[in-house]
Amino acid sequence: MSSSVCHAPLPARMEAFTTRLCLRAVDQYERLLQAHFNKPSSKEQPSRLRHESASPKEQRRRKENPGSYSAVTAFRQWRRSTSVGSRSGSANSKLPNDPATNALDLTAPASDVLLKNRLKSWFQLSGHPDGFAPAGPGTVWKRRTGGAENTERMVYEALSKDETMRDCVPRYYREVEYKGDTFIELQDLLFGFNDPHVMDIKMGTRTFLESEVSKTTARPDLYQKMVAVDPDAPTIQEHEQRAVTKLRYMQFREQQSSTCSHGFRIEAMKLPGAPPITDLKRVKSHNEVLGTMAVFLKGRENTRQKLLERLKNLRVKFQQSMYFQTHEVIGSSIFMIYDEDKVGVWLIDFAKTYRVSDGQILTHRSGWEQGNHEEGFLFGLDNLISTIEEVDISS
Repeated sequence: MSSSVCHAPLPARMEAFTTRLCLRAVDQYERLLQAHFNKPSSKEQPSRLRHESASPKEQRRRKENPGSYSAVTAFRQWRRSTSVGSRSGSANSKLPNDPATNALDLTAPASDVLLKNRLKSWFQLSGHPDGFAPAGPGTVWKRRTGGAENTERMVYEALSKDETMRDCVPRYYREVEYKGDTFIELQDLLFGFNDPHVMDIKMGTRTFLESEVSKTTARPDLYQKMVAVDPDAPTIQEHEQRAVTKLRYMQFREQQSSTCSHGFRIEAMKLPGAPPITDLKRVKSHNEVLGTMAVFLKGRENTRQKLLERLKNLRVKFQQSMYFQTHEVIGSSIFMIYDEDKVGVWLIDFAKTYRVSDGQILTHRSGWEQGNHEEGFLFGLDNLISTIEEVDISS
């Protein structure tokens, strides 16, 4: 029985429909992402996607609002290499793992409803409040900060090729230019977990670079910050000068938490059904650390053992990695997460990870002296493991 309505073969019609659906999803996602970063335009932007099936009027509207978007570009490149009317599996169709199609998968949710639901359930535990945004299913965009040198991107690229460490850090996908800002696209560590327990732990006995404290000029503004926290902290001389050096202030600040004593501090935590708890930087004594960790574990012995297994595995791999033997790791965190079914531990945040001088090998356990670049990462990881082992689960 012939049909006078549809003349194209069914695979071709399905592919054309899928094309239109993907184009619409990318456009919807772009608008939602723009709204998330609070960058409204002077007027509502019509679709920037150009496709041969668009009407002449629609093409004119799109031409008046030119723009570029990496996922759209990738998708359009992929579409140029295929024929909408081609048969499924034809020679000019690219494989699913082609970078162009992967780029679309990483940044274009199936629909705007999916992204809206993600924005409701997705959260940022710590860091700058506008530093992250959920991207495609399973990825996030992290805003690039600082000058021209993109240290964090280079570290993620290096670790993605390090067979020892690649499974211990979020997967790195690419760098993205969007609306004049630069982002790196990373694995969303929350993806696949259902209302999980999450903890961000800042590692090391030193969370500042040596270059940040090289100036010895005493500063009145840092003195005011110090006395606002503890009026008795400055020495007699510092009170008389009403100024302290950057090194003095940074060391004072780190003494307010467990950073100096334990080599780590609990930066933030989230429990199921509750907003993130971000005022934990003053957790200092060992009993306070144990108590906070007990709240996080909630009496789950099985979860504790799984977390310990992953932390110990991370320690072994970190010690074996030639990359970390020659790089100081400042301000990085261990990200622990679990729900009813899964447990995860990752090493994150590498904006202050730098290579040391040629020939220098770091222990990551020795005490810091100016010039030795030791930051105590492994000292802190040793203490984190022993602390979790010590937690009274029954409490």
